[in-house]
Amino acid sequence: MLGSPPVTLLDEPSTGMDPKAKQHMWRAIRTAFKNRKRAAILTTHYMEEAEAVCDRVAVLVSGRLRCIGTVQHLKSKFGKGYFLEIKLKDWIEDLEVDRLQREIQCIFPNASRQESFSTILAYKIPKEDVQSLSQSFSKLEEAKHTFAIEEYSFSQATLEQVFVELTKEQEEEDNSCGTLNSTLWWERTQEDRVVF
Repeated sequence: MLGSPPVTLLDEPSTGMDPKAKQHMWRAIRTAFKNRKRAAILTTHYMEEAEAVCDRVAVLVSGRLRCIGTVQHLKSKFGKGYFLEIKLKDWIEDLEVDRLQREIQCIFPNASRQESFSTILAYKIPKEDVQSLSQSFSKLEEAKHTFAIEEYSFSQATLEQVFVELTKEQEEEDNSCGTLNSTLWWERTQEDRVVF
């Protein structure tokens, strides 16, 4: 980055660094390139790093460009919905958890429970269940006061989850093409076989 080149290539710049050093590195990269007539091309396997440093993100899957855009654009376009995590007060009973589960299903009819621990409930909420964020938060606040909810978080899919979804789609495409290709190859070898 010395000499202020117009383009700088950074390959996994924070690999092997502790969390505090990563934060310093990311801040230095943002400072060096933000609002300047310079660009950095950064490669990373860490979606957290891409989200912290990059204005635009390109996702490569199996060596092919799958998408490019701002982090928010990618989350909106390829994210499969929202995530709701509820932290319960320690003293909640099973009957109360069942009632809360029914209430969540009323607020978000297609919600699917992802995890369940003694005091944590996690749900995946499809986009179509969220007509209005303000209305969703209003209903969650009502539930918080009605049930023994200590706190909750309602968030959009992370860049990591978007990447995983894109990778799954690519694997499904590869598997279906692989089956077709191997079938065609098998038929061709059978036709080309010389019979003695």
